[in-house]
Amino acid sequence: MAENTERQRPFAYLEERFGISAGLFKEYLLLKRGKAWLLVKDNPHIIDASSLKVLRVGLRAFYDVGAFIKPSTRMIQLFGHAATKARLEIDQAQLRSLWAGESLSLDLNLEKGYVILCLGRDTILGLGFYSDGRVRSQMPRAELGKAMSG
Repeated sequence: MAENTERQRPFAYLEERFGISAGLFKEYLLLKRGKAWLLVKDNPHIIDASSLKVLRVGLRAFYDVGAFIKPSTRMIQLFGHAATKARLEIDQAQLRSLWAGESLSLDLNLEKGYVILCLGRDTILGLGFYSDGRVRSQMPRAELGKAMSG
């Protein structure tokens, strides 16, 4: 299990960057494995299972990427609805541009870093990276393809 300070780091980042309350994750355990954090729903049986050799567990939630913590696409799709900051609503034309590998030229009045990409108001697609007035997709190509066909 991640130590308390290790646990606080990714959740503090979510709260600071996206306005996603750390309290949303009080019923979850956070496991650190290399440069990734895994999120697991807390359960009394977890201790019983800790003696087993487990290959994978939980949701890969965060990656340590140099100066940034990058939430995974799935993490943002599941919990991004709670974001109050750094959300970018895009339309179909902008989605097509991202699909083509282009960046979006936008003045977001944000510091360099990740933004949550939403198709319209309610459909959370994943992440983009904002730097120097440009947003580039950080979503896996398969996720972009699903969004284009959906």
